[in-house]
Amino acid sequence: MTENENNLQTEKTDIFDRIMALPFFRLFEKPYKKYKDILLYLFFGVLTTLVNFVVFFLLGENVAGLNVHIANSVAWVAGVAFAYVTNRTWVFKEHAETRDGIIKEVLSFTGGRLFTYGFEEAMLLIFVTWLKFDELIIKVIAAVGVVVLNYIISKVIVFKKGGKEGK
Repeated sequence: MTENENNLQTEKTDIFDRIMALPFFRLFEKPYKKYKDILLYLFFGVLTTLVNFVVFFLLGENVAGLNVHIANSVAWVAGVAFAYVTNRTWVFKEHAETRDGIIKEVLSFTGGRLFTYGFEEAMLLIFVTWLKFDELIIKVIAAVGVVVLNYIISKVIVFKKGGKEGK
């Protein structure tokens, strides 16, 4: 192993870093390092959205027959749980380490997600329930706004730099 490969391996801390160290992906190493949190957030955001949509679809009026708001609520809970674990584990380097800090972190993460859940529910209420637009089209449009808002909330409030122990 070359010195450069040894340095890359010692610097790498997670599976994504090890993947980026593979020969083909080394071309993208600089932008990956520079924008790692955004890229991983988008990657896991897509997976979180997929979890949300699958649960929403399976429980919705076309499959299980549940009301759109009940299906969306259950999908939201599944998505938030998945998002917290992935964001804390892989996306944001800064996170709480004490019991009290973790409790505060979970509460602020959930609070931020409740805010964006309200945004999404308002979109569904207005455009699906009242205006009778297609539920999946509105769900997709709302998801874009939710992803942007969730990133900002997570970066600025939940997993902020300098708040490691203070959380």
